[in-house]
Amino acid sequence: MHEQEISVGSGILLVEPFYGGSHKQLIDLLKKNVVDCSVFTLPAKKWHWRARTAALYFSQTIPYCASYRVLFSSSVLNLCELVALRPDLSNLKKVLYFHENQLAYPVRKEQDRDFQYGYNQVLSCLVSDVVVFNSHFNMDSFLSSIPSHMKKIPDHRPKNLDELIRPKCVVLSYPVQFPDVTRLLPQHKLLKLQATVTYHSDHSSCQEHKCLMQRCDEEPCQSFCQPCAVQRPECGEPFSDQGKPLHIVWPHRWLEAVHCGCFPLCPKALVYPEIFPVQYLYSTPEQLFKRLKELCKRPGIARRHVVKVDTSKFSWTSLKPQFWTLLTDGRP
Repeated sequence: MHEQEISVGSGILLVEPFYGGSHKQLIDLLKKNVVDCSVFTLPAKKWHWRARTAALYFSQTIPYCASYRVLFSSSVLNLCELVALRPDLSNLKKVLYFHENQLAYPVRKEQDRDFQYGYNQVLSCLVSDVVVFNSHFNMDSFLSSIPSHMKKIPDHRPKNLDELIRPKCVVLSYPVQFPDVTRLLPQHKLLKLQATVTYHSDHSSCQEHKCLMQRCDEEPCQSFCQPCAVQRPECGEPFSDQGKPLHIVWPHRWLEAVHCGCFPLCPKALVYPEIFPVQYLYSTPEQLFKRLKELCKRPGIARRHVVKVDTSKFSWTSLKPQFWTLLTDGRP
């Protein structure tokens, strides 16, 4: 059974300069569920060039249409340039979605950060009507970095830009279409997921994720920045079975990993404290190694544990009404 489509009428422009990965998944999800929308994208390659030049390209490819009412785009697009080149789009409700922000995106050295990318995102926020972040960390790190970023300008610096942008900002989690994994989980974990699975009507098949697997007798994690998850046992494995080694995986998508039964261990940094209770967080590589060592010696701890994270609040079913509001006349 497919979820009911959102009928918001014609005139929704979905624009994505970097149509790949999570950016593609979000656009595809909106396209599937929003009636009569128009989608304009560019392939997910040469990211820096997309950020620099996509606005000019879209200004020539998006047709003139009097029925457009809402423009939704990721922050890769220089929205300021687009509405300047296409004044007819300036009157639309303009929604800018931040998957990540260039003021806090990791670089080896701060002097390696390209000023223009973050500056373009600030300009895009200033011309937007609603600025959406996928987490509070994403929003706060962006807004708090604006003053220091503008100090790089030699003189005649703009002021109070963060105060101008903040009232437009909302946090709306990235929506996930969780698969039905009930047949894969041991019985004690089904109780936790029963409400979540019942909550969903779309039982699409689970996409396989490539994971790096490591036995418990290998070297400990060397990178403090990389989270890891302890994988559930095979279906039907008895709790008393301590013979099988625990598998350690580095999943590309967490909210999916926990839904599928993984025990999370994440850094006490970035967005992780927003999602995971303190019992799943570590502060140093030594703490991570200690936790992993304990779990490898006593794998039953992870295998019997039911993760205390409500993944349903990150589901498309739960977030759909907020996206509906975003693409009509109100705010989430």
